Amino acid sequence: MSCISINLKKEETLVKIEDNATKEEIINELDEKMVELAKLYKDEKTPIRVTGKILSDDELQEVKSNITEHLNVTVSFDTPTSLGLHSIIRSYKENIENSETLFHTGSLRSGQRLEFDGSIVIIGDVNAGAEVVAGDNIIVQGALRGLAHAGAKGNKGAIVTAGLLDAVQVRISNIVREIDKNEELSVHRAFICVKGNKIKIETW
Repeated sequence: MSCISINLKKEETLVKIEDNATKEEIINELDEKMVELAKLYKDEKTPIRVTGKILSDDELQEVKSNITEHLNVTVSFDTPTSLGLHSIIRSYKENIENSETLFHTGSLRSGQRLEFDGSIVIIGDVNAGAEVVAGDNIIVQGALRGLAHAGAKGNKGAIVTAGLLDAVQVRISNIVREIDKNEELSVHRAFICVKGNKIKIETW
């Protein structure tokens, strides 16, 4: 089964790598596809953008080397190349995959509480006065304005993400971060985790 698909566009060529592909599968198939693509390119210089799977630093280098070996073009990656962000997204992905996950469709209103031993994914908002408690991770696709308590059973490796963070408090394990109203903190695509026994809020 193919793990790489190629989409030729006028401005760029998209090379998509499937999430579950191994390094060996990626390199073997990429080598074959680049030979064929080189025949189509000839003297073309259309840039190539690699998307799909989150790649390790080693995989990034191998993929780039493989492409440039066959084609003299610019290669860019949708996957993050910054080690910090790369590790954050990778751990997020692994945490979700390794945890039982409850999917909740719809927003939580004030006074509602949602609790689960594993991870919780909310396809909606968590409004002010609502509460979400998870043994592992909490993923809010919309706005998080209520209380989110991830890693409630002591998992300090748990994370919280939100399309928009506009809460007054977040908790991971036994660590609490109060968000002072004076901070006026409103973060789009928020990624919340524990670093050095403190809760850090970043963007992804």
